[in-house]
Amino acid sequence: MDYTEPQFFRVMQYSARADRDVVDMVSGNPDWDPPEGLRDGLRDYAEAPADDYQYPPSVGLTPLRNEIAARRGVDRNRVLITNGAGEANHLAMTGGLHHFDGNEILLTDPVYPYYAGRANFIGADISFVPVDEHNRLAPADVRAAASEDTAVIVVNSPNNPTGAVYDADAMDEFAAIAEEYDALLLSDEVYDHFDYAGRFSSALNADSDHVVATNSFSKTMAITGFRVGYAIFPPEEGPTGTLLERARTQHMLTNVTGSRPAQYAVLRALKTTSPDYYAACRRRLEDRVDDFCAALAAAGAEYNRPDGGFYVMARFPDFPGSFENVYELIDEAGVAGMPGEAFGESRSDWIRFALVTARVDEAAQRLANYFE
Repeated sequence: MDYTEPQFFRVMQYSARADRDVVDMVSGNPDWDPPEGLRDGLRDYAEAPADDYQYPPSVGLTPLRNEIAARRGVDRNRVLITNGAGEANHLAMTGGLHHFDGNEILLTDPVYPYYAGRANFIGADISFVPVDEHNRLAPADVRAAASEDTAVIVVNSPNNPTGAVYDADAMDEFAAIAEEYDALLLSDEVYDHFDYAGRFSSALNADSDHVVATNSFSKTMAITGFRVGYAIFPPEEGPTGTLLERARTQHMLTNVTGSRPAQYAVLRALKTTSPDYYAACRRRLEDRVDDFCAALAAAGAEYNRPDGGFYVMARFPDFPGSFENVYELIDEAGVAGMPGEAFGESRSDWIRFALVTARVDEAAQRLANYFE
């Protein structure tokens, strides 16, 4: 697969040109409302004095970093506010390549394409570790693939696209492998609020100076357009402390800083949103998983039931997950998913569907009708 260009837009653009109604199950844009506190924060910010319309600190608003640090159990100085989790992952990858001796980034197969695209962009060597029959990355397979050439190991939990969720034991092992081979474990935890199995454990719990954890509020607050993410780096005083200073510098040179009103609104939402909001969002997704998987079974499809995240992968008889077949589903069934081949080789026969649409039942019925 060519990861030099974004693959999602190929499907989204094709779907937009379709001469019919199409249910979008490609993008991970939540279709529900953000917390009311976020809207309140925006309304209040509109009346803020002129000084509050100027540059915030490059590392992020101090009260927001305090709030994140308290929730994650780390020192505030380790928290860097970024332009979404995408920038956070970019800073960690480039930092790992610069700090450690190797030039290899280990990725899972299937892989979220932007990880592979980013690794290509920064000139890393890439190796893929296939997931097991349960769609999980086995620590033993990571250890077998790692070498002195490895600089960064990327883990995403809950996972896009497989829905796998890694527990504390697995995260401890991934961190231990990174330490053993003097590499960085980059743990992207952007779907952490969507853990249906109760298995999720942050890589920060491994208490390793070879771990960077990244996250954002895009999914948890349904605000993908706000671009407020963050990275938690190892302490500056430790053996990998230069990772943080390099990330701060690269962030400043690239972006100067992030959006002040967006950070302000996120902070208000963090302080005022009840756990009930997140629980309701999680239940909504679980219900959609139930309904969609039941419809896939009725259509004779093989599918993975995700332990977390937004996505279901399915395989239909004699219908591999190619771009051509995905385009056919758009034209003939009116459903747009992502081809499995965009995520790598191990699930190239599958198609990934994002369940962040209220039209899940309608999409499932369209698929059932098409494949009956």
